[in-house]
Amino acid sequence: MINPKERTVRVEKYKNEALTAQERAEDIVERLSVTEAASQLKYDAPSVESLGIPAYNWWSEGLHGVARAGVATMFPQAIGLAAMFDDELLEKAADVISDEARAKYNEYSAHGDRDIYKGLTLWSPNINIFRDPRWGRGQETYGEDPYLTTRLGVAFTKGLQGNGKVLKTAACAKHFAVHSGPEACRHEFDVIANKKDMAETYLPAFEALVKEAKVESIMGAYNRVNGEPACASKELMGKLAEWEFDGHFVSDCWAIRDFHLNHKVTKTAPESAALALKTGCDLNCGNTYIHLLIALREGLITEEDIRKACVKLMRTRVRLGMFDESTEFDSLDNEIVACEKHKELSLECARRSMVLLKNNGILPLDKSKIKTIGVIGPNADSREALEGNYNGTADRYITFLEGIQDEFEGRVMYSQGCHLYKDRCMNLGMADDRIAEAEIVADHSDVVILCLGLDATIEGEEGDTGNEFSSGDKNDLYLPESQRKLVKAVMKRGKPVIIVTAAGSAINVDAACDAEIHAWYPGQSGGKALAEILFGKVSPSGKLPVTFYKSAERLPDFEDYSMKNRTYRYVENDENILYPFGYGLTYSKVECADLKYNDGTATVTVTNNGEYDTEDVVQLYIKGYSENAVLNYSLCGFKRVSLAKGETKTIELKIAKSAFEAINSDGERVSGGDKFTLYAGIAQPDALSENLTDTKSVSVDIRF
Repeated sequence: MINPKERTVRVEKYKNEALTAQERAEDIVERLSVTEAASQLKYDAPSVESLGIPAYNWWSEGLHGVARAGVATMFPQAIGLAAMFDDELLEKAADVISDEARAKYNEYSAHGDRDIYKGLTLWSPNINIFRDPRWGRGQETYGEDPYLTTRLGVAFTKGLQGNGKVLKTAACAKHFAVHSGPEACRHEFDVIANKKDMAETYLPAFEALVKEAKVESIMGAYNRVNGEPACASKELMGKLAEWEFDGHFVSDCWAIRDFHLNHKVTKTAPESAALALKTGCDLNCGNTYIHLLIALREGLITEEDIRKACVKLMRTRVRLGMFDESTEFDSLDNEIVACEKHKELSLECARRSMVLLKNNGILPLDKSKIKTIGVIGPNADSREALEGNYNGTADRYITFLEGIQDEFEGRVMYSQGCHLYKDRCMNLGMADDRIAEAEIVADHSDVVILCLGLDATIEGEEGDTGNEFSSGDKNDLYLPESQRKLVKAVMKRGKPVIIVTAAGSAINVDAACDAEIHAWYPGQSGGKALAEILFGKVSPSGKLPVTFYKSAERLPDFEDYSMKNRTYRYVENDENILYPFGYGLTYSKVECADLKYNDGTATVTVTNNGEYDTEDVVQLYIKGYSENAVLNYSLCGFKRVSLAKGETKTIELKIAKSAFEAINSDGERVSGGDKFTLYAGIAQPDALSENLTDTKSVSVDIRF
């Protein structure tokens, strides 16, 4: 028997901040009945009144700002943040997101509001590889390159989790693993990926976030991977064990019910719950874990299985400081949410994210030579074109039209031009009911800014979209038919035309315009950032984190997860490439020279030989020549550089040892050989990039 004195010490153990998170979590779970422990494995965990533990909803989102929880600072969509090629600024953005999440949690908790989306476990970032431009959810990722995805994912995770005594928020690396469409069949699809592609492309970012960023949670995908459901994959769970993952594993939402309903690997809900739990899925987003007690009675799982998972979840709550007397983040409150400092950072991200794809010299616009600007298109005055999916609610939006109106002192004329994808804007109108107005505006304008593209209502996650694109994926890489008609009509008016596309993916506008800017979904101040770029207050400096192709017809089958002929690293010819990965123009001309390599460090001289102050991104690519090397070359370093007109800087970039290694057919990391070529430039070292930028990369051979 435990005497009263010993019992008192034991009761307080989980509140003892001197103990490890593991010890405190074990003490909590020891005090729970098996029924109480099982109830904690659902995303909407109830309170434990006997311990004074409040209810907690694990489902919160922070992809590019605190999402779905009221007002918050809204940053550019993740793919736009990737286009910055700036891990330092991305970490600052994540730090702001976690500050606001913690502040909102503090305030909501004080008011007894513990609803969904109001917690500290943010299910971000999405570090899947954007391998196919048709994938609607690609906008949530950091693009097609595993190195870029890794560096940005690590930075974002560190920004979310902070470096305090407790986690500021808990990040979640998703979707583990090999998930990038098609959306329409994700609930029953079996991804077949060989060991080399897994180790070379699909898994590196997850490994880095576990080992380097100490990410607190991993979310499984809906699909199967080589025959096993991702949320119950012995192969994938084995990788986490190999990497010494020390957090918890959560299913994607209602993914476990797919085991019996769609994947057919089990027959009943209790069997599905048992399979997931025993394989290593600790937390169920969904309702299948309500069957855990049935699975226990049927002998499919043990009480220890339940308690083991519960310990991991309570350990995360301990690490978040939920059972501490106080934390260093308790003072964060609503005063910081959507404050001016945070909104200015969102604006800076928008400035750096937009990619200038084409410019015949019309940009930047000279205000002294323009009296009237026509702003035309379905995305011109659209808040949705700023948001992307998994978005928050801004306290103020600046659309493209509003940004131009604020910046330009002359006349700004506007026409919607067409619906985003329907054949008419007014239900009672005839087809093409805004085309004539668009033509009239163009006729009366000195220059036309044509704002086109998509938004998250037609490009996104399956179930979130409701239109002709159905699943959220794209059928092709062209604009919707309504917009194609508008482009043709406006182009025929013979006025200078600048096309601005809002989209989370590759778009081929198929028009001989004078300039083209890809704005992604640029966040709440996207219109201001665009206007500053158009009128030359800021030089564009974003780079494509994905390849822009001419046509989807020449791409591999969407369901084929082999990396053969996918992304810039494996493409076998460039005939279908419209704009390459890493490409993006500025208003100046930055050139690299005098590349040197010594003991893990590259140095390169960078000069602004143009007529404008600008920022640009120096990119390092490495090519190996061993039998296991990737087909072309791989990004191995990048650094954003600010250069005044005529300025020269010498910069250093560290190159990881892994850049000189390769992956063999068994998925093993081996020596990459004794010869490599290292390239430095403002784009890839390919002929198309050199032609588009009118600059050449410099190179140096490295021998070991």
